[in-house]
Amino acid sequence: MSTARIGEVELGRGRPKVCVPFVGATVAELAAEAAAVRADVADLVELRLDRFAAFRAPDGATSALDAVRTALDPALPVLVTVRTAREGGGADLPPEEHLALVTRIAGHPATDAVDVEMGLPGDLTARAVAAVHDRGLPVVMSFHDLAGTPRRDAIVARLARQQEQGADVVKRACTPRTPEDVLTLLGATVEYTARADARPAITMAMGRLGVVSRIAGETFGSCLTFGTVGAASAPGQVDAARLGATLDLLHGASVHGG
Repeated sequence: MSTARIGEVELGRGRPKVCVPFVGATVAELAAEAAAVRADVADLVELRLDRFAAFRAPDGATSALDAVRTALDPALPVLVTVRTAREGGGADLPPEEHLALVTRIAGHPATDAVDVEMGLPGDLTARAVAAVHDRGLPVVMSFHDLAGTPRRDAIVARLARQQEQGADVVKRACTPRTPEDVLTLLGATVEYTARADARPAITMAMGRLGVVSRIAGETFGSCLTFGTVGAASAPGQVDAARLGATLDLLHGASVHGG
């Protein structure tokens, strides 16, 4: 499996990295969220721009990114996400407006990586990937299944398809209905990341049933997990400080065989 860098953080090597999402609706809320996160708790942060009330304004992305970068520990890189309503977010934009927003985000100096959904309409995913890569930034390509968990082979196939579409990091989230669904996702993660050409993968089963998938990533191959400092951006997220301590403990056991 290859590795990928978001800022100075390398994904795909060592213990899974902890990402803290920011979901503030105002500049003041985002600044407060950013000021509350320390580099000893998180490895990077995610700005959920679709939760920012003015994200569609001409200077909305700029004001949000400026607020985060000014208040944030300079050691922490920023992943920016514009999540669509279809995948649990707040952004339903016409294709050209969505692409223009992604292009502005990728051109801002505070942005270190951009999330691009693989299910965007038409050729919008390909155009968004190209816009981000043109700025020399990595793409985290995501797909969130809010209805359930497909078969293991279908999950592996979708991760492989993200890779084919130009993802530097692939991401797959599912909604488990049973413990077996969680095992299906974990097994699919093992299978995909065992491929010699695999990209770093982020996988998770959402909700309380899937919490184990957010903790045991190193065992099954997921390279990043999301933890909270304040409000969560998705169901099942764990406090970032506790999450990091648990990951360190599991990594030590893995490295030393204890």
